Parts: sequence; C-alpha cells; structure tokens
Amino acid sequence: MQLTSQLPTIPTSAVCRYRGCIVAKKPNNIIVGLDLGTTKVCAIVGEAKDDGQVDIIGIGISPSHGLKKGVVVNIDSTVESIKKAVKEAELMAGVQINSVYVGISGDHIKGLKSQGVAAIKNREVGSADVARAIDTARSIDIPGTQQILHVLPQEFIIDDQDGIKEPHGMSGTRLDVKVHIITGAVTAIQNIIKSCSRAGLHVNDLVLQPLASSRAVLTSEEQELGVVVVDIGGGTTDMALFREGSLFYTGVLPVGGNHVTNDIAIGLRTPQSEAEKIKIRHGCALASLVKHEETIEVPSVGGRPPRLLSRQILCEIIEPRVAELFEIVQQRIKSTASEDMIASGVVLTGGTALLEGMQDAAEKYLGMPIRRGTPRNIGGLQDVVNSPIYATGVGLVLHGAENHQAVPARFAAGGIMGRIWKAVSDFI
Repeated sequence: MQLTSQLPTIPTSAVCRYRGCIVAKKPNNIIVGLDLGTTKVCAIVGEAKDDGQVDIIGIGISPSHGLKKGVVVNIDSTVESIKKAVKEAELMAGVQINSVYVGISGDHIKGLKSQGVAAIKNREVGSADVARAIDTARSIDIPGTQQILHVLPQEFIIDDQDGIKEPHGMSGTRLDVKVHIITGAVTAIQNIIKSCSRAGLHVNDLVLQPLASSRAVLTSEEQELGVVVVDIGGGTTDMALFREGSLFYTGVLPVGGNHVTNDIAIGLRTPQSEAEKIKIRHGCALASLVKHEETIEVPSVGGRPPRLLSRQILCEIIEPRVAELFEIVQQRIKSTASEDMIASGVVLTGGTALLEGMQDAAEKYLGMPIRRGTPRNIGGLQDVVNSPIYATGVGLVLHGAENHQAVPARFAAGGIMGRIWKAVSDFI
C-alpha cells in the first residue's frame, strides 16, 4: 500500500486514549493485522466485541525497509520495520502482540479456477459434503514453487441446479463446486513468515491484500451487483473483481505510486525524496484540472538553487503513468469478459488513491462509476483509520475477527519448537 506522506500522523488524543500500562483484555478478542507494504509497514490492533462489532484500538506505522513490490528482499531490515510498527501499536492499544494476520501481495501471486465434486451422503448437504467437494477442487497440479493461499468457493451446483451460494441443508445426490484458487511463491511466503518469526510474532494466516482491502471497503450490495477494487500501492497495484457476491478475478499489476515518484524525479531532475513530497503536495492525475498560472518550487540536485516551474508541467509528467495504470486495469477487466457485469463500478483504495484528480482520471480512462474506498463497519478509532491508507490493515483485522478460532497449521513458526512456542504463548 502506498505511503501518501512521510508517515501518516496519528492524533495525540487517539494515542493518549489507549496509551499506558497493559490493560486487562481477553487475549482471544485481540486481533492484529500486519500490512507489509513497499513504502510502509502498518500494524492495526482490533478488539472483537461479543456483539460482533470490531473496535480499532491501536495503530503502529514505520517506514518499510527490506520489501520491494510486496516481496521481502532483506529479512533483517524487514524485521526491524515490523518491530517498530508493532511496538507503536502495542503502546497505543495497551496490549502485548504475539500473533498477526499478514497481508501478502506481489507479482508471484497467481489466480486460477477449478471445480470439484462429491457425492451427497444421506441425501442432504452437510458440512462434510461441502468440505469434500472443496478438497477435490483444490487437488490440482500446481508448480512446486507455488503454494495455495486461498480456495474461495464461487458457486455450488446440486444435481443440475446451479447458482447456489449456500448449499447446507439442501437435498440432492451430487454436489459440484466452482472455486477460485490463489497461490503464491513458496519462497516469498517463507520469507514473510521468517521475518515475522524473527520479530517475535506468530503468523495466524496469510491473506491476499486485495481480499483484505475488499473486506474493509466494500458493501455486500456492491459485491452482488459487480465491482472492482483497485488498491494502488507503492510498488504494485492489486485488483479484485467481484460478481454475483463472489470473487471472480484477482490480479497484481506492475505499476504503483513509486513509479509516479520516479517519473517526477527524472522529469524534474530532483532527488527522489523531494519528488515524493512534490507528488503529495502538488501532484494531480489530470493536467486539465490545473490552472496554467500555478507554479511550484522544485529543489535541485548537487546544491544548486531551487527552480520555479509550472505545476502543469508536473501534472503532464504524472498523467501518462496514471493513464498507463488504468489502461492495464481496463485490459484485465476485458480479459474476464465482465465489463457488462460491473454495475457498481470501481472502488479505488490504497494511499495513491488520495492523489488529487485520481477519481476523475479513473472515470475518464475506465468509463465507469468511481468512488474512493475507506474502512467501514468498525468502531473505536474509526476517525483515525478513515483513509484508503488503512484499508488493507483494517481488512486483515476484520478477516481475523471472522476466522481467528481456526489457525492454519501451515503457517506455524515451523517444526516441533514452533509448536512448543505456540503452546506456551497460548497458555500465557
């Protein structure tokens, strides 16, 4: 997820509200989402209430060092970034963090479709029948370098009746299921788990980042009518397309906010750090929205004095990269043959979605209704996380609140020592 300023500022009042000694909270009710981005690492602490509400009670952010395009390239640097973000979140929430739900992205992520079948025992669909059908669907040949992350049911078919979303309790003899399978590179997964483990954290689950973002920003009506989430991060842009209430397509695009920053640095001949500041303060995704007389001050390199340039020149550098991004998004949508089934349009999230004129540019190049997505249906520090920057982190917390009773063993710290440590930490 793209960093939209040097670091988002958390209001002092929010920190003071929760900072202090460790407070008495039920350990099982504390869920932590860890968003590992190219530009920032963000830890968000949520507390699951008995009524199903999730309150955000802590946030920690640190600059991301050691990740590139969603992939760990330096474990030691990644560990330090994780520790800083987690420590800050612990201080604000007043809890000790031992386990996390981690977002994963990168161009190593693959999506494919499969179908499974199972005979219905006792002529009525039960949980065991559904599990067997899904197990047969996931029994497909994938490269040894890939590992399954998610198996997401799209549709169930009982005998010849299709379009079933919830088959439990229905009568029939044969149960078919269509699923969307998401895989990731084994080495990328192992490096994320290793980084978290060295930071003293147990990984409860790895969640595809666009799925987490979608969980935070979408409504059930949008998913039913058809919608595309475009999460514009620093190194990559994640896509998730929903049709008829189910995930239909996922993709990772090789363009992100850092590409815009690089273009500015080269085009204006200014340092990378200054180019990021210029993008945030003065950038606009459409040059036509900027007045000709507007000017900006551009720092030079090598100790030379700053220069005064037209703001429109800056926006003419930004717009082609933004246009490239949305043209790729449009191509991906066309490849799914879903253009006429996306009545809800496109939801933009991620830090780069905050760039001025981004919604106008998306509408121009995609020709669909556009809105900016922020986390919804949460309590606690809702006003603090009300930004596209936090969509993935909040989505990870919401995912954890729904699934924290079942921790996948495949993401444990590893070996007998990992199981011993988990047993000890759970007991504590």
